[in-house]
Formats: sequence, C-alpha cells, structure tokens
Amino acid sequence: MTDSRPGDLFQAGDLVNNTYRVEAILGRGGTSDVYRARSEISGRLVALKVLKSEFSTNEDYLLLLTREEAMREIRHDAIVRYSENHRTADGHVYLLIDYVDGPGMDKKLKQGPMSADDLLVICKRVAEGLQAAHERNIFHRDLSPDNIILRDGDPAQAVIIDFGIAKDTNPGAETIVGNEFAGKYAYAAPEQLAGKTDARTDIYSLGASLLANFRGKSPNIGRNPMEVLQKKADPLDTEGVPEPLKSILDKMTQPNPDDRFQSAVAVLDALAGEPFDAANNEPLSDATVIAPLNAAAKAAAEAKPVTAPPPSQDAEPKRAAKPAASERRNGGLVIPLVIGGVVVAGVAGAFAMGLFSSEPSLPVADPYRLSIAKASDSAPRAVGFVPADDIASALRDQMQQQDGTFDLTLASGAIAESWGTDMLRVVDAIDEMDSWRVSLSGNLAEIEGSTTSRPIYDAVLAAFDAGAMGALNGAPDLRLDEIILAPEQLDPILNTFADCGRLTLVNRPIAGYGPESPVVVGGVMSSEESRAALSSALSEVVGSRSVRVDVDILNATLCLIESVLPKAPSSAIDVAFYQGDQDNNPNPTGEFVVGENPVIDVELPAEVTDGFLTVSVLDVSGNVFHLLPNLNREDNSVAALRDGTDGPVSIRVAYSIEESQQSGGLAFRVDDSTLGKSKILVIHSSEPLFNEMRPTSESAISYSEALLEEDRNMSARIYSLDSRILETLAR
Repeated sequence: MTDSRPGDLFQAGDLVNNTYRVEAILGRGGTSDVYRARSEISGRLVALKVLKSEFSTNEDYLLLLTREEAMREIRHDAIVRYSENHRTADGHVYLLIDYVDGPGMDKKLKQGPMSADDLLVICKRVAEGLQAAHERNIFHRDLSPDNIILRDGDPAQAVIIDFGIAKDTNPGAETIVGNEFAGKYAYAAPEQLAGKTDARTDIYSLGASLLANFRGKSPNIGRNPMEVLQKKADPLDTEGVPEPLKSILDKMTQPNPDDRFQSAVAVLDALAGEPFDAANNEPLSDATVIAPLNAAAKAAAEAKPVTAPPPSQDAEPKRAAKPAASERRNGGLVIPLVIGGVVVAGVAGAFAMGLFSSEPSLPVADPYRLSIAKASDSAPRAVGFVPADDIASALRDQMQQQDGTFDLTLASGAIAESWGTDMLRVVDAIDEMDSWRVSLSGNLAEIEGSTTSRPIYDAVLAAFDAGAMGALNGAPDLRLDEIILAPEQLDPILNTFADCGRLTLVNRPIAGYGPESPVVVGGVMSSEESRAALSSALSEVVGSRSVRVDVDILNATLCLIESVLPKAPSSAIDVAFYQGDQDNNPNPTGEFVVGENPVIDVELPAEVTDGFLTVSVLDVSGNVFHLLPNLNREDNSVAALRDGTDGPVSIRVAYSIEESQQSGGLAFRVDDSTLGKSKILVIHSSEPLFNEMRPTSESAISYSEALLEEDRNMSARIYSLDSRILETLAR
C-alpha cells in the first residue's frame, strides 16, 4: 500500500461519482494513479485507475485508456476483470477494475526464492490467461513480477494485471521506451528493443519473471547500455533450475523469438508433458548486432554480416558507427537491435550524457506524436517523440524552467526537416498564456491557448501571424478570457438556445462576471441534448469560469404552453405541496409516487391584496386542469380568496381526497399512466384572464389558442407569472 499525499486527486473517504468510497491509494504511475475503493451500493472492492489531470483531455491518452477498457471483453480468471471508463463531474477520467487482494510476485521476489513446483503452477495459470488475451490479438508487452498478483497468496490463483497500454503514447503496435519502461527492461524480450511485440514477447517476459522468482533476485542486465545490449543477446542462465521447469524456461526465453514456444498454447502443452524441441542454448559470440529499426528486417535478410568487437569497459564510450548486422554463427540468428538512444530510458538518458549520437539509427515512429500541455496554475508536461538530442535538451530545459515534467523519446518519422525548431518556436510563443496545449501528429499541429491578459494575447497572436509555426500545419485556437465578462455578451446565446421558454442568468451581476464567478442559467428547456448544447456554447465564451445550466426539462406539452404564455415577471407568490394521504404533511420536493394524493396551496404574501388569480396544472399527458377559477369555484378575486384575512395567506387549490369529499374541490391521485413533470402556473392579473369560464379540463392546444386569440381578456394587465414543477414517479 502507498502512503497518501496532499496532492493526490482522491483522499481516503472521498466518494467518487456517488458510488465508490476511496479507501487507499495503491500506486502512482507516470500517466495515472490507482486507488482502492468500495462500492457504496454493492460493497464490492474495486481499483480505480485515474488518468492524471494533465492527460484527461488528451485524445491520445483517452484512446489508450479506451483500449485498456477493451480488456473487459476477455473473461478469464487469470486476467483482472476490467469494467468501463467514467468521467467525474470535474472532468477526471478513470477506469474501473476489479481489486485483486494478494501479494504481487515482486513482493515474493523480495522475500526470497520460490519453489519450482509453485512456479510451474503460476506458469500454467498465467499462460492460460495469456492464451485468452492473445486469441483477441491483445499482448501485454510489460509482463513482469509486479504485474502478476497471487490472489490470497495462492499460486493457483495468479492474476495478470495492468496490460501496460497506458505506458504507450503511440496507439500503434510499437512499445514506447521512456522513463517508465526502464525498471522493466530486465524482463523485456530482445526484439522489444526494436519495438517489435507479439505473443512470443509475452512468453519471454513470463519466463524471465519465473526465473527471477526462482532465484529470488532480478536478472543482472549489465552496468552500462552497451553491456545491456550484449546480455540481451544471450540466453538466460537457468543453471540449477530443476526439471521440468528448466527446459520450459530455456524454451520460453530464447533470444530469437523463432526458437521460443510460438504460443501460450504450446507452453501449456509442454507443461502437460507434451514433448518439444529444446533450442540450442549455447551462448552467443561476442559480436553485437547493430541495425536501424526501420531497416532491421532488411538487414536481417540481406546485409552482409559484420562482426564488431565488444566494447572495452575501461575505454570511453564511443558514438555509434553506421548501422551494421552480425549473426550468431552457431544458429544463423540475426537479432536486430537498436542503439543511439532509443532502447530504454536508461539508454535515452545516455544521450543526455553524450554517450551516443542522435543522428544514426533512430527508430521510426508512426504516427509521430508529441503532446505538450499546461493547465492553469500547474506545471507543463511534454510526452512523445522528438527527432534529435538538441531538440530534446531544449524542450527539457523549457519544461524544467517551469518545474514541468517530460517523457521524451528520440525517433525519426515522416516530419518536416525543420519540425523540431518549429515545435520549439511554437512552445516559446505560447507558453506565456495561462493555459495551453500543443498536440503534434506528424506535421499537423493542434494548438490551443487562453489568457486573461490582453498584451500576452496580442503578443502570441502576433508571433503566429509572423510565421511561428514554420512548416507545421494547423490554425491556432487562441482565446482571450476577459477579466470582467458582461452579462449582455451571454444574452444572444440564451436567446438562441431557448427552445421551451425564457432562459435567464441567475443572480445576474450588474458589474459583470469576475474571473472566478460561476455562470448559472435558469429556466426551462426541451431536452438534455439542448441543455448540453447550451452549456457547451457558454463554455466557449466564459473562459475558465464554471457554467451550470440549472433548468427544468419539460415535455412537449409544457414547452408549447411556455411559448405562448404572457410575458410577465415572477413575484413573491409561491406554491406549496402537501401529502394528502399522510395527514397533509408538507412535501417540499414536489415529488409524488404512484398512489399518493398531492395537495396544492398557493401562498399569497401580505402585499397581494387585489386583482385575480388564475391557477392551472399543465400535466405530462398533454392536458390542462384549471384549479382556479373553474365551474365549481368561479370567484377567483384576491379579495374573495382572502375572505377578510390580512397578511400572508394560503389558498388551497387542490385538496386531499377526504377534503374533496366534504367540499367538492378538485383532488388528484397519482397513477402510473401519466408519470413525469407537470407544471403549476399562477397568473396574477388586474382583471379575469379570460372573457369566459374555461372548462375544468382541456387540451394544451386549445388552452394555447385561448391565450393567443380572442378568448383572452386583453384588458387584463398581467402583474406576475409564477410556477413550480410537480413530478410524479413510479414506486
């Protein structure tokens, strides 16, 4: 278990999406953190893999997390069960994974050697899981002791976790070699140095992991990059491992993938006692094969072998010569390897020390991606490919000057010759803005930035107008977030999206919205899609301010009425609900379930002493019920309703069933045929609203026509229009 830190996104006790109560943080990675949480609904323990804030809007990382979500299609007890992606209200993306309780094989490794019998059990179990994944063309690419958990400490319940996809910033098949990969290099297959992975890569890594746990220590991978390359060309030392584990590990960890078991099924057959051909495990010669990644296959097939002497450990490291190929003489094996700063983070670090040249033998990245982003009040981060060491150094310096982080990999690709200097010029131009993002895919650039400073905005705009992008393609999306935002700037947006009635700014500020002021919209709309579209349109204008569209979603009937209602302000007149079937107890929510009896009061403040009240229910089924006036209660004057009472007074307009039987007033009982939102309308006017008494019940269409045509008393002045939603629900 990892200790919690103040900067962690979640702390113990936090409730995520009203469902998962966080208990502890399990671990931290370069792109994501993992938390243990418990469902408040089912009590089930889960692991939440949360994408770090700086990556939550990056399409590359969202795609990778989606790829990891695809693991849920694999149903096997030896593979951790994945569920689905979610996004919290504040925009953080997380993946839901089953929690596996038990020690990892990395913990067992620290405790000392494991028995050959236990390791054979683990080998069978993990191979079965790999078979299930490989059948769907999903390869782990990062199998190591820390990614194998023994549920309840039982070897027979080994579970593979973390399929390593989030460590790959390139959605292609090649494995990214960056800072996070360095610690796992001891278990990587030799061909991974050239970015090649398939089922046989996982088989090698499993064999190397089992061997490490048998020894009780991690493999010795050398003291410097050149020694690492040499050791990877040699078979692993299995001396002292008892049979049959020794022969199986020998076959699993052959340096040449063609000499290994070709599938997880073949491993399982060997474990079951099926005979197999043991590979010739004689050590390789001292020659080291050196070939560029994009020419590795061609070099293996066509290039004339060239033997290079092993490096002297006493001599200064030399820059790599032109690519050449060498072969293992006893088996004719040519293993393409890559040097020059692309193997692992350790070798990438050697570039910074000047051990290798960045010019020859860089691997090909396709697509060629680099993402650099800075959120407001946070440090920047750069992740992806760069074409040369001087470009990497310059970008690292820019990140470090702002306490930022980076994970950069040297690679070649289909990019313009000036790509590196153009990228640096773009970052230099935009990094004064409050928040910004530069996302490059080849020569295509997506550039976004925002600031509250007019001088900074003008300077950045001028830099791009002057050609800061060079050979890069794309149109920068730069935004100036005004320090004070006038409400009048938002009115046209509200009018455009008002599809069911008037939309208003709640607590509309006279002096305008400050940088931290939330923008809240009230009113009614016709659908959730309309609400989302309005929220999106406002967000594009209000900058970093939060937006809350706090509207009621109404059905078509209610929207029709809203469009023809007279325009009038709201007032202090209120509507109160009670439970007629529960001794008229108050119901402040306005929610009633099937079988209940809603009671409705109109509450008049003391200052409302004259005029007339028209009270109607616009129900979800498309009908209008007139509560006041109606044929049973014709006098709707405020004076008559007050009946000599001063001060605030409550006027009952819908009764309990018991009261209705005594007084003859209208009463309602909720049934399951008309569930949804109804609206109570209270119109206060100087004269009766209509020339003639309306029927107690009518259609929304006829009521709308009455409001628009001659039935309406046009001499009546509308003082106010107030409303409240009543919602009926199933049990």
